[in-house]
Amino acid sequence: MADELVHHERLSPNCNDRTLPISMVVLHYTEMEGPEVAIDRLCDPEAQVSAHYLISESGEVTRLVPEEKRAWHAGLSYWRGHKDVNSASIGIELDHPGHGLGYREFADAQVDALVPLLHRIVHEHDIPRANVVGHSDVAPARKADPGELFPWDRLAEYGLCLPKPEKLELGDPFDNDGAFYLALERWGYDITGGRKAVEAFQRRWRPGKIDGEMDGQVRAILFQLLLDRDRGIAR
Repeated sequence: MADELVHHERLSPNCNDRTLPISMVVLHYTEMEGPEVAIDRLCDPEAQVSAHYLISESGEVTRLVPEEKRAWHAGLSYWRGHKDVNSASIGIELDHPGHGLGYREFADAQVDALVPLLHRIVHEHDIPRANVVGHSDVAPARKADPGELFPWDRLAEYGLCLPKPEKLELGDPFDNDGAFYLALERWGYDITGGRKAVEAFQRRWRPGKIDGEMDGQVRAILFQLLLDRDRGIAR
């Protein structure tokens, strides 16, 4: 399929048929030394991993798996009732050293390429903003990507993901940790990892401090997100 937003195509054999309609986008970083190394791995049959797209730091987009196919990017994961996240999602890999090879800001050219691609995807598939997530959101016990420096705020400006709540109306309504975990699960997270799930929430919504602690600010942010969702303004 021709796409003016895609510069290259190198199709990976690592895909199969979907069993669910597309309702999510999962963003990743490669944590490898350059896009060529990452593409080679994502196309290696022995690696058993892939993604639909890879975006280099210079802003070049490579299609690896057609969107109608199920790419193998999320692994063991969960989001809002979906245990087969791969079947429900489109996976986008961002060429980036990650936490393992020197974590840093994401390149402007890369984000400039991501925005229109993501815009087309979410509008074509009617994907809710709340379902544009990071790998750490769907696999909190295992993953930290794209991490605390990813510019979610910029995506939110274009209506491509949920923005951070502007005000916290009711503060901290949770009277114990169990109530917070149940609310976190209600928002969408797999909470079996305990503190790792809290860290994933912080990485997305309070990136300035990631410690796994359920402090008053974190509790208030989660409650506001749920409140906004129940009002129908956090789709």
